[in-house]
Amino acid sequence: MIPEPYRVLKRRLPNGLRTFIVETPYLHTATVALYVRTGSRHENPKNNGLSHFLEHMLYRGSTGYRSSFELNSALEAEGGSLYAETSRDYSLFQVSTRPSGVPGVLRILGDLFTGPLLEDIESERQMILEEILEDLDDRGRLVNISDVARAKVWGDHPLGYPITGPARNVRRFSPSDLRTHFRRYFGARNLVLCVGGRVQRARVEKHVVEAFRGLSSGKAVQLRNVKPRMDGPSLCCVSSDAAQSNVQIHFHAVGAEHKDAAPLAMLIRMLDDGLATPLHYRVCDQKGLAYHVAADLETFHDASLFEIEAGCSPGKLSALMAEILSILDEFRREVPDTGALERVKKRYVEDLEAGYDDVVGLCGLVGGGALFSRQPLTPAERVRRMAAVTSAQVHRVAQTVFQRIGMTVTIVGKIDRKQVADVRRQLRRF
Repeated sequence: MIPEPYRVLKRRLPNGLRTFIVETPYLHTATVALYVRTGSRHENPKNNGLSHFLEHMLYRGSTGYRSSFELNSALEAEGGSLYAETSRDYSLFQVSTRPSGVPGVLRILGDLFTGPLLEDIESERQMILEEILEDLDDRGRLVNISDVARAKVWGDHPLGYPITGPARNVRRFSPSDLRTHFRRYFGARNLVLCVGGRVQRARVEKHVVEAFRGLSSGKAVQLRNVKPRMDGPSLCCVSSDAAQSNVQIHFHAVGAEHKDAAPLAMLIRMLDDGLATPLHYRVCDQKGLAYHVAADLETFHDASLFEIEAGCSPGKLSALMAEILSILDEFRREVPDTGALERVKKRYVEDLEAGYDDVVGLCGLVGGGALFSRQPLTPAERVRRMAAVTSAQVHRVAQTVFQRIGMTVTIVGKIDRKQVADVRRQLRRF
């Protein structure tokens, strides 16, 4: 593996803010990223959607930048623009810019996070209600398959909540709700700041201190580990006027810190890591059952969801499911070929090395990783763990993960009842 060409330097400010500087002198851009431990997982039925609403409201300005226009104009003058997202267990606020723009970006974000206005709530409320409509069909039915599936997979646990929250909550949220949520989750001890790119610690650190020393300490938020539901197989169908039947298959799996995390990562790559791996090759190339099929892993510190997603014409649904389940069953029954495992290990290393040129990805690796781990793994440490994975370990993890009792299948779109009945029989036999 190519040695890591960057340097990571870390510091904790007196208020508790953990700061990482990723020096990449070989690049010509820079990124400032703030990671916050708040998302839909931190909510309850009454305040579900509040983290996402607050993310939107932070665009509305601060004490030093009295409107969204002033805030965004200031960031754009530094060569960047604010990108923000809310996930299930974290929120991200990020500005990519030229290296000379970093001090200004830090000053602006410091002002925003120490003194957000949280004003003009009605305009933002209407925008979010429009965003929610994108997940509904013309009859008001939820057709966002990811939200439908996760509600079924996680049940009443907050991991099953929609990130936007329900419209009834969005219509009710008040400025007081937003300020309470901000005070609870946006303290320095619950955040990680990462500055990466063509920057130098000596020049950046003083700007970090000046920008964020006024941030209140707050408390680091801790959550209880989730207990997966193991009462499958479960099948959920939502009919809509779409031309295809879209399907997601989910299995419960271990979290990022579990001893089987590395074999699990290799398992998903052996299933879907390019056009020559079984999922695409057999489903698409050989049988033409779908235009696109993919496997992914949604990982949390304490659990993960192993996901397979595809779409097909309604009359092919049964054949599509049969082929996917056959592939998974082969991984359960047979020890994977050692040569195939070595190929995906090699591709894993190549992907990590390619990431050296991606400053946003490096900030996520370092800063995002530090949000849930005191000592995030370096690329070299990740490679060592993956290199130690054996075919027998991948086989054991496949047997553990691909169980009927941990499986949920969600179908959204055009529903062919005969096809769905056959899918139900397949699940009982799996």
